[in-house]
Amino acid sequence: MTEQRDPIRVMVVDDHPMWRDAVARDLAESGLEVVATAGDGEQAVRRARAAAPDVLVLDLNLPAKPGVQVCRELVAHNPALRVLVLSASGEHADVLEAVKSGATGYLLKSASTEELLDAVRRTAAGDPVFTPGLAGLVLGEYRRLAAEPAPAPDAGEPGAPRLTDRETEVLRLVAKGLSYKQIAERLVISHRTVQNHVQNTLGKLQLHNRVELVRYAIERGLDDA
Repeated sequence: MTEQRDPIRVMVVDDHPMWRDAVARDLAESGLEVVATAGDGEQAVRRARAAAPDVLVLDLNLPAKPGVQVCRELVAHNPALRVLVLSASGEHADVLEAVKSGATGYLLKSASTEELLDAVRRTAAGDPVFTPGLAGLVLGEYRRLAAEPAPAPDAGEPGAPRLTDRETEVLRLVAKGLSYKQIAERLVISHRTVQNHVQNTLGKLQLHNRVELVRYAIERGLDDA
């Protein structure tokens, strides 16, 4: 008997009502559960905290509060939230700012409905999803950040936390840009086990999201190992 999975809970945030309603309708018709929508940044923060979606489909250009600030506040409030930016802008600065604010993925509004549905499902699974051409940009930025001098540790800071061999192995593959699904296939473990290793590693290293995790790994040369 196959396991019955709960539908992915999604919230759509966009200031254009027709676009917002169309995206929400497409998601709902595909079997996803649209738990809320919002038309501005302040409303988005309030409703997301109340509705607790798994995935937030977020436009960046919002009245009242910009999308990157919405993303930053909601991910800080709930680190398990996945944010997929759906924007008309392919500007590199916008993409990098969204990722630094905690977004899991970035898709242009020129994407097809099928691409959007696939991106939402992959985002819910924790995979980084980017419009083709943007993934390399983001990885390049990770590397640039990792090349900057790290802040000096506090004098009273204990030694680096010890990761298990498997946690280090997963971290190395994350740093190489593999999705959780690809990591699971390579290590012959379940997708959920990969997620658990990542969450444990985040906790041990006192990091908050995949962006910080990749930077940590690249700083230590794990992407080249």
